[in-house]
Amino acid sequence: MIQVLQPDGWEKPRGYANGVAAEGRLVFVAGQIGWNAAQRFESDDFVAQVRQALANVVAVLAEAGARPEHIVRMTWYVTDKREYLSRGREVGAVFRELIGVYHAAMSAVEVSALMEERAQVEIEVTAVVPH
Repeated sequence: MIQVLQPDGWEKPRGYANGVAAEGRLVFVAGQIGWNAAQRFESDDFVAQVRQALANVVAVLAEAGARPEHIVRMTWYVTDKREYLSRGREVGAVFRELIGVYHAAMSAVEVSALMEERAQVEIEVTAVVPH
């Protein structure tokens, strides 16, 4: 069971939830970046890396029998917040395609660099699979 926490009188957030309560099996996905299963970058385009990072998240979730709708917490680390914000429509389209409806608590943080030199985004996730 997943319950979105939205205090009365608060404006509804766009693209995330202010909080989530859930019961079930916890699944923790390490930060996924925009490289493929062979740990090779196929693109230096920001949205292409977002697509690959989200696909990687979905693949790791599947190993635990989890699906995108089980995501309750997501943290994005981006190396350029202007790129993230200016390409929001494209990022949103990729997100809807791979993750679907979004109800997770989310944070996005600009960082000076990620551990892999070519990485522009890293996404970590917590999911709760109902019993």
